[in-house]
Amino acid sequence: MKFRLNERRPVATQSRPPARRGLPWWTRPRQGPKTPSDTHTPWVRAVTLGAGTGLATGMTLAALGSGLAGYFARAVVTPVRERAEDLEILAVTRGPEGDEVILPITAETVVDGTYGLFFQGGRSLARIGRISALEPKGGTVTRPVEKVYGGDLRTAVRGWWTSVVYLHPSHAGFESEEVVITLPGGPSPAWHVKPQPRAAGLSEDHDAPLAGRNVWAIGVHGRGSNRTEGIRALAATSALGVDTLLISYRNDGEAPAASDGRYGLGVTEWEDVEAAIEYALARGAEDIILMGWSMGGAISLQTADRSRFAAHIRALVLTGPVIDWMDVLAHQARANRIPHAVGRLGQWFISNPGGRWVTGLAAPVDLQTMNWIDRAEQLRHHVLIMHSVDDNIVPYGPSRDLARKNSKVSYVSFTQARHVKEWNHDPRRWDSTVVEWLTDLFSRPAPGQSRPGEPGYYV
Repeated sequence: MKFRLNERRPVATQSRPPARRGLPWWTRPRQGPKTPSDTHTPWVRAVTLGAGTGLATGMTLAALGSGLAGYFARAVVTPVRERAEDLEILAVTRGPEGDEVILPITAETVVDGTYGLFFQGGRSLARIGRISALEPKGGTVTRPVEKVYGGDLRTAVRGWWTSVVYLHPSHAGFESEEVVITLPGGPSPAWHVKPQPRAAGLSEDHDAPLAGRNVWAIGVHGRGSNRTEGIRALAATSALGVDTLLISYRNDGEAPAASDGRYGLGVTEWEDVEAAIEYALARGAEDIILMGWSMGGAISLQTADRSRFAAHIRALVLTGPVIDWMDVLAHQARANRIPHAVGRLGQWFISNPGGRWVTGLAAPVDLQTMNWIDRAEQLRHHVLIMHSVDDNIVPYGPSRDLARKNSKVSYVSFTQARHVKEWNHDPRRWDSTVVEWLTDLFSRPAPGQSRPGEPGYYV
C-alpha cells in the first residue's frame, strides 16, 4: 500500500478540544461531557463491552490502525527519491509550428498555461505550452512542445506533470553564478541571479523600483522539489531590481541530507534559509524578501519567526503555502481514505517523542508551532499569499483565514491553478501582483522608521 500527498478539495480547519493530561489527543472525545468511561481509549471501551471475539477483533483493528497511522506519518516526513511516472505520453507529432505532445485528459493537463513534463526518470524535461486541441470523446489533449531539455521526448512513454518549466536560469534567459552556501549540514549549491531587465522582457533603461537599495530575494522551494522551482520568479525580481538567491536545503537531493534523513516540515529547514540570509548580508544585502512555495512557505514563516536575522526580513511572498500542517495532514488523510482517528494518530507520531521509532525523526516536529491560524497575532512581517482556490494538495482556506486575522497579510486568490501553478496558469498576473505589492510595501517606512529620508524608507 502506498500513500502520496494526494489530490484534494479545499476543506475547513476543524477546531480541537483542549488537551487533557495523560491521554494521547487522538483518543479524546470531540465534545460532550466527560465521564469516567472517557478515561479509556475507544479500543479499551470495546474490550470492556465485549469478550472473546471482541477482544481479538479489537486488538487486530488497533494493530492495523496503528500500522496505517505509522505508514502515513512516515510517508509525510520521508523525502521521495523516485517519482512515479503517472502520466502516459500517448504520442509526439509534428504540428504547424513544431512538435506537439498528445496526453490523456487529466485534471492537470486540461488547465491552460505553460507547464513542465518530466520524463526518463526526471533526467529530462519538456516545456509544454497552451492547449492546441482538446478531444473529450477520445480523452486526449494536444499541446505544443516549446522546448526539450535533455533526452528525446519522442521515445518517452511515461512522465509526470510539473510546475517546473526550466532546469537552469539560462533556460529562462538569465545569467547566473553558481555559489556555495555553508549550511549547518555542510556546503550547499545555490544560484545567485542579478537583476536583468532585458531577460525579463523589459528595456535596459527600465526604472526598477528597488534597484540600488540592497534588497535580495531568497527563493525557498517546496517539498519534493529543488531550486529550479524558483526560476519562474526571476522576471518579477528583475523588474523590481533585486538580487535573487535560489537555494538548496537539507534533503532536497542537492544540499547535504539531515542526519535522520527526514523532513522537519519547516522546524529544521529554516536554519538553512538563515544561512542563506547570512550569505546575502555578508555581500551587501540590507533587506531580505523570502519567496516560498508550498512547504517552502512553511519554512519561510519559521525563518521569519526564529531567525536572528528576522529584523532584516522585510516581506514574505508565498505561493500555495502550508499555513497549518495539521489542516494539510487532515486533508491528506481524507484524500487517502484514512479514518479520522488513524490520521490523528499519524499526526501524534510526527509531533511526539514516542513516535520517533515509527517516523525515523531525530526529534518530534511541533505541528502546533506551525499553525499560523492560531498564531496569527504573532506574525510580525508583511506577507503576500497567492493561492488557488482549487489547490489539490494544500487547501487554500488557511491562507484566506490568516489574511482575515492579520492585517499584515495580503491574500490574492487564483482559480484553476491547482497546487503552486499560479505562475504557470497566469504568469502576467503572478508577476504583476508581486511587483506591485512589493513596490507599495517598500514605499512605506521600515519597522522603527516614521518618515522619508530615514534609512530604509523608500519613496
